[in-house]
Amino acid sequence: MPISLPDPTRRHLTRAIQAYFQDERDETIGDLQAGFVLDFVLEEIGPSIYNQGLRDAQARLRVVVDDLDVALGEPEPV
Repeated sequence: MPISLPDPTRRHLTRAIQAYFQDERDETIGDLQAGFVLDFVLEEIGPSIYNQGLRDAQARLRVVVDDLDVALGEPEPV
């Protein structure tokens, strides 16, 4: 499943890529080139980052569910 971004996010990331190239590599790249870099990152790296985020969220949810088991397991007054 391809990762798509809202237009404002895409524009922000494109500018960030351009700034990176300027600051770190002393290269000026245009919107089109920065968009190609962003597309590459989304296609090649994005799924790994997305999947790790899901694994982190699942782990956190397991902790919350385990806490519910403890809270619901309290003895009831007689």
